[in-house]
Amino acid sequence: MGHKLYNQPKLKAGTIAPQTIIAPKAGRIENKEKTQRNRQAASQSSVAVLMVDTSANEQIDQNLQQLLSQLNNVRTTAGSFPFIDVSILSLGSQRYLRSSNDRDWKALQIAVEHYRKQKSGRLTGGKPSQINQVQRTPPNSRISNDDSTEFDRAVGEIAAHRLNTSAQNLSSLISEISAARQTYAQAVKKLLDIVERQKQPIFAQSNILDISDDDWTNTQMGIQDITQRILSQGISPGLPENILPDAVRLNVQASIPKDGEQVATIILLQVLQPNLQKDEAKTSLQAQQAAAEVPPVIESVKKGDIIVHKGATITQWQFTVLEYYRLSRRGINWWGLTYLTCAVVAGIGVFILVQRRTQLRLRQRDCLLFLLLTLSIPLVLTFNIDYAGWSSIGLLLGSFYGATLGVTVIGLLLLVLPIGLEISNIAAIAGAAGGILGSCVAKRLHSREELALLGIAIALTQGGVHLIIRLALGGLVFGPASYLILQEAVFFGLSGLIWSIVALGLSPYLEKIFDLVTPIRLAELSNPNRSLLQQLATKTPGTFQHTLFVATLAEAAAKKLGCNVELVRAGTLYHDIGKMHDPQAFIENQMGGPNKHDTEIQDPWKSAEIIRKHVTEGLVMARKHSLPTAIQAFIPEHQGTMQIAYFYHQAQQIAKEDSTCTVDDSDFRYYGPIPQSRETGIVMLADSCEAALRSLKDATPEKALAMVNNILRARWQDEQLLESGLKREEITEIAEIFVQVWQQFHHKRIAYPKLKASVRRGE
Repeated sequence: MGHKLYNQPKLKAGTIAPQTIIAPKAGRIENKEKTQRNRQAASQSSVAVLMVDTSANEQIDQNLQQLLSQLNNVRTTAGSFPFIDVSILSLGSQRYLRSSNDRDWKALQIAVEHYRKQKSGRLTGGKPSQINQVQRTPPNSRISNDDSTEFDRAVGEIAAHRLNTSAQNLSSLISEISAARQTYAQAVKKLLDIVERQKQPIFAQSNILDISDDDWTNTQMGIQDITQRILSQGISPGLPENILPDAVRLNVQASIPKDGEQVATIILLQVLQPNLQKDEAKTSLQAQQAAAEVPPVIESVKKGDIIVHKGATITQWQFTVLEYYRLSRRGINWWGLTYLTCAVVAGIGVFILVQRRTQLRLRQRDCLLFLLLTLSIPLVLTFNIDYAGWSSIGLLLGSFYGATLGVTVIGLLLLVLPIGLEISNIAAIAGAAGGILGSCVAKRLHSREELALLGIAIALTQGGVHLIIRLALGGLVFGPASYLILQEAVFFGLSGLIWSIVALGLSPYLEKIFDLVTPIRLAELSNPNRSLLQQLATKTPGTFQHTLFVATLAEAAAKKLGCNVELVRAGTLYHDIGKMHDPQAFIENQMGGPNKHDTEIQDPWKSAEIIRKHVTEGLVMARKHSLPTAIQAFIPEHQGTMQIAYFYHQAQQIAKEDSTCTVDDSDFRYYGPIPQSRETGIVMLADSCEAALRSLKDATPEKALAMVNNILRARWQDEQLLESGLKREEITEIAEIFVQVWQQFHHKRIAYPKLKASVRRGE
């Protein structure tokens, strides 16, 4: 536990040099401080590793589809384009006719009529220049210079169509143009609403609505292809302003029809956003690799160079040089060891106090196991392994000795270990949390499967506590930065699971070596299919039935008093196995046959010896079958030093008739010892009351309770329970429990009416 205290330097960085120290020889020494600075600089200067943010890509694609859907809705409102066969009106004329204002449209219709009359020769009395002027500037109209070309072309194309067709066709053409103008106006209004509502940049109306349907389809496909291409290359945050627009412009020129270039550029610049983010894990790994590639800084020290002057404060570099020449005056930190010793002694004192309060009697082998398990954690930590076996120690101690002692040991280790060892506080706290959980729960489990599930719970606890502490100390971090913290927590949780598996594997061996019983082992020993219990049921069926009823009484009392129910059950099942040495010597196995003590033996001294022998023979059988000491204790202690009263009274009658015969009380008492635990004391009382309770048939509960109290009082007065730990008031409580169990076995039944035999045929 004091590993770091046995070899500590007296001269170290920050202390005052007691004298001037000179280098005894030349040497080349690594300047770890400069090396660290260089590596830190290399780590900080390494380029960040970027990765594609899939969520950003999904958002960009969603925004693009939404915008294209809105524009498609606007174009659907405007109608198909071109709306008239281009052989009649060119695309340019159709664009102009849809988007021109109402005054221009009226002026155009007048100009068409003038143009048609001129061509037909109906317009007279004017020079050609005047006719052209009428065509260009019809009455009550004002046409801008920019629109004059489109105006002239549209007039000419419509008038030409009129000359080639009937007036009815011209009227139909005018109607189609008017309808297209109305839907176009509705589309423009809807587009302006979108711009105002979503605050998107104002698209060039003529460009969006005047692209042909085929070109618009190709434009949409090109926009999606360009989006995927640019996103796959990645858009890094913080790019210069002209980089993304230039990239969009080049892609648009290569993939978008001429009429759709302006719209495509605006759409792409609207939806494209940075989709690259820093990959914290790979960036950290790359920084570590960059730091690892930096060579160590080696400095030369000549013989006779002054390492440090007297009275100067020793720097880290000077301490490194002193360490190189072994001039740091390493020695034992006696103050630290004294402090550690006091802490260990205090911890042992606390442990002893807690152990006495639990009333658990520890053998020397138990103390040795506590010592070995306790020292296993600092042993692992001395190898600079943070994944110490906290969970395995807590699980084993809790399973063997209960939650109180297990939690006490884990808590004391958590306080004492940092004094003499370099350990991670976070790892220690998280490991202790897993160990405490194992200590508190292990004693309640009754199968290996439940212990395996406990191992998973320990792993989750250790990993969760480790993660919570790291996040609490380092601040709550979301995104890739939390990956390393999460990974470390997962590894720590897995270490808890691995140590729990180690504990499960060691448990059977430790139980055998240190003669321990756990709930799982007791459950295995209580299995009626075990060889010894099968022999008991076969050779001594009456004793076996007696054992089952005693077990029922004792378990109920043990549960009520908070004793070890599993131990009581297993101990009771084996307490009378010695009766197999001579089954017919015990009345419960005679099945109504002749009593061999009356017919064959007819000697109370021999009969008493045979009866007593079921204890000694039982111990022999228990050792032969390797039963734990805790189970073996039930065999002699359930009889204690009680008197074999029946044969003792017979011997007294013989002694009265024969004056030469003397009766020694010790010849008619069991060898003992008297019960040494509450569990064996309860079994003694249950064994004493079983035959009496079984003999009661129609007795009232009050009568049964009075009889049981008399039996238990006799055991108390005979001082059979003196060392059991049972209290006088508990004896009364035990009597009541026994009677309650007896009532459950001998409850009244409904008297069913007897059926009369039928004499009628067929019934």
